[in-house]
Amino acid sequence: MLRSHYISELTKEMDGKSVTVAGWVHEVRETAKITFMLVRDRTGIVQVIGKQGVADAGLIKKMSMPKESVVLVKGRISSNPEAKKGFEIIPEQIENLNPLGTSIPFEVTGKVPADLDVRLDYRYIDLRRLSTKAIFNIESTILATFSSMFSKKGFTQIRTPSIIAEASEGGAELFQVKYFEKDAYMAQSPQLYKQLAVIGGLDKVYMIAPVFRAEKSNTTYHLTESTQMDIEMGFADDSDAIKELAGAVTTMIKAVKKNNKEDLETLGVELDVPKVKVVTYSKVIDKLRSNGYAIEFGSDISREYEAGIQKVFGDAVIVREFPTALRAFYSMPKEDNPELSKSYDFIYKGLEISSGAQRIHKADMLVEALRKRNLDPSKFEFYVNAFRCGAPPHAGWSIGMERLAMRITNSSNIRECSLFPRDRKRITP
Repeated sequence: MLRSHYISELTKEMDGKSVTVAGWVHEVRETAKITFMLVRDRTGIVQVIGKQGVADAGLIKKMSMPKESVVLVKGRISSNPEAKKGFEIIPEQIENLNPLGTSIPFEVTGKVPADLDVRLDYRYIDLRRLSTKAIFNIESTILATFSSMFSKKGFTQIRTPSIIAEASEGGAELFQVKYFEKDAYMAQSPQLYKQLAVIGGLDKVYMIAPVFRAEKSNTTYHLTESTQMDIEMGFADDSDAIKELAGAVTTMIKAVKKNNKEDLETLGVELDVPKVKVVTYSKVIDKLRSNGYAIEFGSDISREYEAGIQKVFGDAVIVREFPTALRAFYSMPKEDNPELSKSYDFIYKGLEISSGAQRIHKADMLVEALRKRNLDPSKFEFYVNAFRCGAPPHAGWSIGMERLAMRITNSSNIRECSLFPRDRKRITP
């Protein structure tokens, strides 16, 4: 390794110790007798001080290099209470590892605002911004916590196809691709395949998967490619899955609050772990109407009404028992009222971040549900036949990772929370 330490590993107690750091020049400030160079790596920023009479004159001159130059600095730690970290580095060697061959398209320090589209065009530069890096540090915690949590609970991690023969959820929001001599589609969801894994005896499964939706939308909360965190549980009903959903979201938020304090501070976010409320769709409609929202029973819950749910019920609300007609064909109707389904959504800070249901596990019911949605059961034969081979009751859900991160980080646009976002217009970089 070129470096001896990451910047976060340096402390004032290392006073006098020789270290080597490597990263990017974040900023350079020059006075008559002192040059300050701030060096940034993925863990933090440290001050390198070039002071006449202390550092070599040739090294001080080297410090005056363009911002975002890739640099290696070898020197010794010097305790300084006036420095932000309580110490700085007196340089003994400075090397520009790769001199810039072009100008940087915007100010990485954030002192000069840059348009989001410009930042996304140069995402590899944007990732150097402290606030952008903070978002993806938080997403790393979310993903690691999700995996660790369900692995410890005895769930099996699986992977499913991204290319499928028929719509997994119905509707027209599909990317069609040519698959040799056949037509195929990019998966809207891993739903059908994770159910097959449960039927196959894996019993409890989880996965993190890309999904693709050809929504002709330019809103701040839609992507055409996003990341889902999914589970499916055999021998379980909707209440079992709801309990897991509430626990998963609060556990991930707790993990971010504990492990990403500096990132949250960088973003100016005060993160609270919410108490999750579970309410029925019918109650939500009644409460929204009594609070002046013009919504009718049988209507889907749009963005406007999701914001209303936050105002009426709080930050974390699981809405259950949606009308069956509003949900995917595989959602199990309630036994005592088939017009309602054993389905649910999680609304966090006024945005739907998760959707799920207990699934229909009987083949005849599935065929009937497909026909009601004008879907051809013969195109789902591989799926329906599995339920004729001993399918247990089962339930599950998916969480939109970028949407959860968007709300945790208080981002105003979901594209901020996608490393290289894909939307209706953007397919590069």
